[in-house]
Amino acid sequence: MAQIDTFFRKMKEHGASDLHMVVGFPPLLRLRGDLIPMDAPTLTAESNKEILYEILEPKQQEDLQKIKDLDKAYELDGVGRFRCNFLYQHRGIGAVFRIIPTTILTLDQLGMPTIIRKIANYERGLVLVTGPTGSGKSTTMAAIIDMINDTHPKHIITIEDPLEFVHRNKKCVFSQREIGTHAESFATALMVANREDPDVILVGEMRDLETISLALTCAELGILVFGTLHTNSAAKTIDRIINAFPADQQAQSRTMLSESLKAVIAQQLLKTRDGKGRCAALEVLIGSSALASIIREGKITQIDSLIQTGAAMGMQSMDKHLQELVDSGKITRDAAREKAMDKKLFSDPGKLGL
Repeated sequence: MAQIDTFFRKMKEHGASDLHMVVGFPPLLRLRGDLIPMDAPTLTAESNKEILYEILEPKQQEDLQKIKDLDKAYELDGVGRFRCNFLYQHRGIGAVFRIIPTTILTLDQLGMPTIIRKIANYERGLVLVTGPTGSGKSTTMAAIIDMINDTHPKHIITIEDPLEFVHRNKKCVFSQREIGTHAESFATALMVANREDPDVILVGEMRDLETISLALTCAELGILVFGTLHTNSAAKTIDRIINAFPADQQAQSRTMLSESLKAVIAQQLLKTRDGKGRCAALEVLIGSSALASIIREGKITQIDSLIQTGAAMGMQSMDKHLQELVDSGKITRDAAREKAMDKKLFSDPGKLGL
């Protein structure tokens, strides 16, 4: 048994989401948003390298020494799967591990609004799930994909780095590909995906222009494409997509995006009022002819107003959902203020204006 397996077992026992292995500290657990030191010796450059290299194959050790970072997945029987990122920093080698639940939570268990279930029934187009690192994007995407798996006979391709949730075939047939193991890059995997008769493609991360361009092309071809970006609002997401293209291609990219974009789900995680867990707050933008016009004309500043007036379509602003979570007692007003777009809304209960 690898030394680090002991830490993984404790990580699961305590309900931690992440394990940080950093020189100069004992192993650290991420518990409900906070980093808590484990009862273990402080890691040195030598001890950390010994522990971490134990779960790397020789080729992976060679790649890590050459490139200075490495992503992979690791599975421990009886405990679960872990998303691993190894890196070098000024004190030596380090790593961060995130536990991937073996059971995929349903949309109901996640408390997702009804519109997210409708999104799972879309036939084609681009759906983006966005938010900062650790905001639960992968969990939300897995729940949507699992609902499709429960209800539709489709072929689903997932392209991830590393492979996270492993889906068993229910009504759907899955082709799950890991970058570095089954494909060279997101772009190369997407380049051939439309030849593999997919109904749904999940792109783990839309990191670069080529991947974004290919994802838009697949959506134009009638495939339902899910992708993630590290943006915290629908407006910023659309800006990020368009600005990824060179200036002379942005008019064309606006047209492609206006025709393909079906939804943006911007997500953040907040501590619950009781301090025992976290819950998601969502901004939801749904595709429409009005949104298509806004994107084509580059009037991105109008998106917030579109969301405000689109409640009947299932749209909701981040601040509105935060207010609902405060009113239901799930989170505190202070937690809402920390994540709010307009922090003044949560400063004076008498002046919310929502």
